[in-house]
Amino acid sequence: MTSEQAGWMSICAIGDIVPSTGVCALVGSEQVAVFRIGEELYAIDNLDPCSGAAVLSRGLVGSLGERVVVASPIHKQHFDLRTGECLEQPQQAVRTWAVRRQGEDVQVERRDT
Repeated sequence: MTSEQAGWMSICAIGDIVPSTGVCALVGSEQVAVFRIGEELYAIDNLDPCSGAAVLSRGLVGSLGERVVVASPIHKQHFDLRTGECLEQPQQAVRTWAVRRQGEDVQVERRDT
């Protein structure tokens, strides 16, 4: 991705994400899992590093203590939606992405690579 391609990209309307669930978006050549928890939005890599499958957007969301997490549908590891840390295996963290709501649009910030 060139620097001209960096910036915010609309991926869907806020109404396209059912509350307390996630969707997957292709941002450049990367899959990003975007979650809507109440009025908050979170975005992490969609690829589960423990299984190698692109499934995190389909995981169950909830909280463990103060942490907002998604449980991978494959091996059930919990990923912190704020930090990307895998609670059971911290070395298996995923990247987080900047995400925002602009009117009715959900946007993810593209990166330079």
